[in-house]
Amino acid sequence: MSITKTCFGTTADGRQVDAFLIENKNNMKIQVITYGATLQKAIVTDKEGKEIDVLVGFDDMKGFEERHDYQGMTVGPVANRISAGGLTIDGERVPVVTTHGDVTLHSNGDFSTAIWDAIITDSDSVEFSYLSPDGKEGFPGNKKVTVKYTLTDKNEIVIDYTAVSDKKTAFNITNHAYFNLKGYDGGTILDHTLYINADAFTPMNGELIPSGEIRAVEGTPFDFREPKEIGRDIGLDDEQLKAGNGYDHNYCLNDYNGKMRLAASAVAPNGVKLECFTDMPGVQLYVGNFLCGKEGKNGVPMDFRTGFCLETQYYPNATNTPTFKNCVFDKDEVMKSTTIYKITLRKCL
Repeated sequence: MSITKTCFGTTADGRQVDAFLIENKNNMKIQVITYGATLQKAIVTDKEGKEIDVLVGFDDMKGFEERHDYQGMTVGPVANRISAGGLTIDGERVPVVTTHGDVTLHSNGDFSTAIWDAIITDSDSVEFSYLSPDGKEGFPGNKKVTVKYTLTDKNEIVIDYTAVSDKKTAFNITNHAYFNLKGYDGGTILDHTLYINADAFTPMNGELIPSGEIRAVEGTPFDFREPKEIGRDIGLDDEQLKAGNGYDHNYCLNDYNGKMRLAASAVAPNGVKLECFTDMPGVQLYVGNFLCGKEGKNGVPMDFRTGFCLETQYYPNATNTPTFKNCVFDKDEVMKSTTIYKITLRKCL
């Protein structure tokens, strides 16, 4: 194992952003940066011995500051969408800053655009820390947050989240990595074969806010319990596919008990395989339906459906939806969560 620290760049207002490259014994590499506590690279070797970076995103600060759709960033304090301009805590409305209309998306970028402190904690891990002040984007409490990235010799990217606040508040922290297992320049991800360990999903309205219903996937295009290509059913005449412009939905993972289990897996035609493990109740499948050709790494356009996300989470808008498990934490109550992305080369194609 080795970790190399370099300067990734500077922000438009002159602040330095550091990068940490972690390499394991299999020559897998990940790079994480202090801007947004971002997972910026994940480099693996394909069956032809070629190194490929399976994360769609940016290789300079200008891209992250001017063109991002949260590529690889840590999202919080509350990921995904919040309705009606605020949280519900103890029956009271807590207004938060909105992103568009009365909807708040990804906490209006609080965690994602901050520059985090970072320390190397071991030969295989880097820990980021950030203090989000009381009232930032409207969210209550001084929120102390850490995100620790570890790369194991099993090709596991382990992300450990810890958060605590001096006021009762909501936490739903995730990573917004966009994967293309053929490489960031690999074109569409519709040919990736996907499995999701979920019997149900949460339908949503035209603002992409879950209705509160938990709907069985059986008999719908949302059924990935038997692996199928992402593109197989995405064009079907379905109200929910139309609402999300494709898959952009929360899945209710089976066997939730706060313990780690397999949430999803994907395999590309080149044999590169991704497995996602989590201790969270849900995962958001997003397949790049709103990518629109912005310039990414090496000038490659991030076109429509050239990356997919598996965002582990509490269900979206949980604080405003009584039927969902709440994500509100008491003063001084510690929130902890772990997500693992394991990337390997499938031997039998």
